[in-house]
Order: sequence, then C-alpha cells, then structure tokens
Amino acid sequence: MTDNAGHNGGDDFSSTKVAADQLRTIVERIERLEEEKKEVAEQIKEVYAEAKGNGYDVKTLRAVIKLRKIDPVQLSEEEAMLDLYKHALGMAA
Repeated sequence: MTDNAGHNGGDDFSSTKVAADQLRTIVERIERLEEEKKEVAEQIKEVYAEAKGNGYDVKTLRAVIKLRKIDPVQLSEEEAMLDLYKHALGMAA
C-alpha cells in the first residue's frame, strides 16, 4: 500500500494557484467597485444637499426619482389602485 498523503501532483498545485489568483482578482475588483459605489453615494448626497439649498424638498425629490424608475404601465396601475383605495377611505379630493 502506497501512502500519497501530502503529495500533490503538479496539476493540483497549478489548479489551486490559478483558482487562488482568480479569487484574488475577483475580490480586488469587488473592493474597487465598493469604493466607487461609496464615492458615487457621496456625490449623490452632495447633489441632494445642493437641491435642498436651492429650496427643493429632498423627500419629494427621492419620491420622484423612485417613480421615474417604474415602468409607465405599472406606475399607471399602481396610481389607479391608490386612487381606488383613497376613494374607498374617503380620502379623495
């Protein structure tokens, strides 16, 4: 019986090295993107502060931006349901 414990073939070492290099590259890319995301978030915060300084309501701006992301058909359906519920609760103007 031959004991091969502790002996890796060259292919195993190469595969492990390649996998480790690939993993390191992936992690470093994610770290760079996270840093960029942090920088963009800071820029967005500055734009909101500028808007507030110019008299705009930040809460309303955030709502408008959220609405602009929604598909127009879906938005129309959601607004119709909201109107229906408001009428049912006596909240309609």
